[in-house]
Amino acid sequence: MKRTSTAIWHGSGKTGSGKITSQSHAIENAYYAYNTRYENEKGTNPEELIAAAHAGCFTMKLSFLLEDAGFIADTIETTSEVALEKGVIGHSHLIVKAKVPGISKEKFEEYAINARDNCPVSRALFLSITMDASLTEEIVVEKMSK
Repeated sequence: MKRTSTAIWHGSGKTGSGKITSQSHAIENAYYAYNTRYENEKGTNPEELIAAAHAGCFTMKLSFLLEDAGFIADTIETTSEVALEKGVIGHSHLIVKAKVPGISKEKFEEYAINARDNCPVSRALFLSITMDASLTEEIVVEKMSK
């Protein structure tokens, strides 16, 4: 399986801008520029996209591991915090909250650590990955529209 995304950039690093499009077009002509990366202008940036990939991949891996052990998660919510520091992306911190009926805290942590260490994106990143994982009784999920 191969997946692609394309970035097109015009101009200099500081004053130019670009657009990113993914193969599936789930991301289509997403604006990015110096100000979206190093400041807070609306648009995307590579770090945000890496964080999204890491959160999504980890969450699916954890779901598969739980299912293989006989547990079905009601909800797994993962946030990945990725930072660009001194020109290097050196760390991803996963914040995991899950509602998994019938699982002990210890077993959940075991599966979360396995997912952290073995999801394909974690293995591809070659960076420090830390995690806070917790079970919860209820997670409020906002309704998303297409």
